Amino acid sequence: MTLRLGALQYPVTRIGSLAEYADKLDRLVAAGVDGGGQLLVLPEYACMETAAAFGVANDPVAERDAVCAASGEILRIMLDTARRHDVWLVPGTLPWRSGERIVNRAPLIAPDGRVAFQDKQIMTRFEAEHWAIGAGAPHRVFQTPWGRVGIAICYDAEFPSVVRAQVEAGAWLILVPTCTDTMHGFNRVCLSARARAIENQCFVAVAPTVGDAPWLATLDSNRGRAGVYGPADRGFPEDGVIAEDADATGWLWADLDPARLDAVREHGAVRNHRDWPQHGSSQGPVTVAEIQQFEDV
Repeated sequence: MTLRLGALQYPVTRIGSLAEYADKLDRLVAAGVDGGGQLLVLPEYACMETAAAFGVANDPVAERDAVCAASGEILRIMLDTARRHDVWLVPGTLPWRSGERIVNRAPLIAPDGRVAFQDKQIMTRFEAEHWAIGAGAPHRVFQTPWGRVGIAICYDAEFPSVVRAQVEAGAWLILVPTCTDTMHGFNRVCLSARARAIENQCFVAVAPTVGDAPWLATLDSNRGRAGVYGPADRGFPEDGVIAEDADATGWLWADLDPARLDAVREHGAVRNHRDWPQHGSSQGPVTVAEIQQFEDV
């Protein structure tokens, strides 16, 4: 069954209240649904733009704490938006207090408002050294009407064994919400996403924040482009690029059929997916991800 996927180049803007954030999210998701999107993906830390609504600015720890304190309200806005528009939604990630730690958490919301979560596992230097964000729950896969999908948040996608665990658990599509402040950072994520698509013969979709916000310390500069990638093999583009948008903000669309992956894994010029165990030891042991259940919140 073909999935119409929307990956958003999210324009960071000045937000004065949670109500204003809710209106912005509603408009973006409404545009995604109008475009035929069945599963919509927003970037990592997109909701950090709400920090300005709490009277904090140019202090990354204060911004983290303010948004983290409001994370329950922000999640409720996300849930209500998915229900209102009857759509599968990854609304970006948010800082979330888990016990004594703060993690970077991505919700995957079903149209009926049930939700499951994927936490980031491998932290960037900024997250670890300046933000004290820590690793959360292990990588998972999620059952959807189109089959199992995985989420690898930004830096996580740069590590082959992370995505491999999700693919071995049945994920045919990996969603990569990302937030990078330089093109160096974005290219690391983008090139890694393309590599993950090739070596696993799967689809990988990247959704970035874009634009400048000098009033914020955490989203002051945002560089990237939305992209959807697949195998560079028979039946796919020569470079494996399914769709890419280098300039505009807004939705990037891709119609994805998992049956095409079954075909290339069997009949492609190479069989990366099947041949992985012959050469996988250099990445260390691969732990198969668990299947995460959705729940009411």
